[in-house]
Amino acid sequence: MKWVPSIFQNRKIDSETILIGHSAGAQLIPSILEKIDTPIKQVILVSGYAKALRKDLESEKNIDDFNWEKIRGKAKEFIFINSDNDPWECNDQEGRKMFNELGGELIIRHEGHMGSTTHNQPYKDFPLILKLID
Repeated sequence: MKWVPSIFQNRKIDSETILIGHSAGAQLIPSILEKIDTPIKQVILVSGYAKALRKDLESEKNIDDFNWEKIRGKAKEFIFINSDNDPWECNDQEGRKMFNELGGELIIRHEGHMGSTTHNQPYKDFPLILKLID
């Protein structure tokens, strides 16, 4: 599956766009930002991690790292929300790596993966996100 190209089909991404992603969804967003020209309004990454997703060998994104320099100016605001006890290593250290590359705001919680049914954390609501949306 080619995730990044499918995002651009029938979707408008402009200066008012706000992108929010959780876990692997948070890793899709930097890939999108690498491909756009106009900076978007806001990016919120929840339980994200600093390495790019591994894709199949034919994928245009089969790399180990993001082009942080290219991504840096693609959003007016970056917010990273990570836990210090994430069971899948999407933790505060990974949030710090992204924050160090892109700036913005880093929020550290003690809430595991913030939405994992495997670890009995089914989030039906995440009021913090609503407060952060610009």
